[in-house]
Amino acid sequence: MSLRIGVIGTGHFGRFHAQKLAARGCLAGLHDMDAARAAQVAEEVGTTAMDPIALIDAADAVVVAVPTAYHYQHAIAAIAAGRHVFIEKPIAASLEEAQDLVDAAAARGVVLQVGLIERYSAAIRTLRESRAGEGALAFEATRVAPFRPRSLDISVVLDLMIHDLDLLLTLAASKLAEVRAVGRRVMSPHPDFAVAQLRFESGAAATVTASRISVGLERRLRVLGPAGETRVDFLARSLERLRPGGAEPVATMPGWGIDRATWVEHDSLEAEQTAFLASIETGAPVEANGAVAIAALDAALRVEAAIRASGG
Repeated sequence: MSLRIGVIGTGHFGRFHAQKLAARGCLAGLHDMDAARAAQVAEEVGTTAMDPIALIDAADAVVVAVPTAYHYQHAIAAIAAGRHVFIEKPIAASLEEAQDLVDAAAARGVVLQVGLIERYSAAIRTLRESRAGEGALAFEATRVAPFRPRSLDISVVLDLMIHDLDLLLTLAASKLAEVRAVGRRVMSPHPDFAVAQLRFESGAAATVTASRISVGLERRLRVLGPAGETRVDFLARSLERLRPGGAEPVATMPGWGIDRATWVEHDSLEAEQTAFLASIETGAPVEANGAVAIAALDAALRVEAAIRASGG
C-alpha cells in the first residue's frame, strides 16, 4: 500500500508539493485557511480539501507549508498523531518550538524533515564535491532577488538568507561565535534586506548579503583560504577553483591552476520529496534533519537580533 501524504497550506510551495505528490499518486488531500484557495488547488490536483484534523487522520504523513507562525501547531498535532512530518523552512518561529518538535518526533519515532531545499540542489552537490570548504578562512555569499509579494510574514533572513547560513555552517564546520548585521524594512513589516558579518569559533569569517528588493537576481559564493579560492555563480551554473595542481596552469603562480565545473539542474523539490519518502519507507537518514534546522534557525535569529540592535 502506497503512502498517503496530506498538504497543509497551499501557498507558493504548498501548491507545488501538492502537484508533485498528486503526480506520485500519494496525495491524501489538502487544507488551507483560505477555503477558496483550498478548493481551487484541490480541483487542480484532483483531491479533496478538508480540515487539518481530518487530513492528519487520513494521511500517513503531512507536508506543513503554512506561514511560519503556524508551523508548530500543525506539526505538533501531526506528530502527536504518529504522522511523519515535512516542514517548509524555517522549522518554527522560535528555538523553543523547534526543539519541542524535534524531541516530540524522536519520542514518537516519526520522520521530521525540514525544507532546506538547497541541500538537494545539483549546485550544492557540485560545490561539496569540489571540497572548497576545506581549510577556508573567509566566505562571501550573496542571494538577492526582485521584490515579489510572498513570504512577507517573515524577514529576508528567514526567507532567503537562511539557506546561505545553513550552507556556511556546513562549509565552515564550526559554530558561530559572533554575529553583526544591518537591515531595514522597505516593502514589508520585516527587514527586506540584510547584510551580516559572521565569525566562527574556528576563526573563519563570512559576509552574507540577502535582499528581496533587488534590481535583479544574483546568487554567488566566494570561498577563500590558504589552499586557494573558489568562486561559484549559481545562476550561471559555474564553479571555478584556483588551487595547487589545478587543471589549467596559471602563469604567474607556478604549480597552481584552475579547475572548472558546471552542473545540470534538476528538480530540487522533487529530490527532497524523494528523500522524505525514502526516509519513511526505508529508514534512510534525513539530511535536512532537526539538528540541521535548529542550527540554521539559531543563526538566522541571531542575525535578526543583530539587525534589531543596529536599529533595523
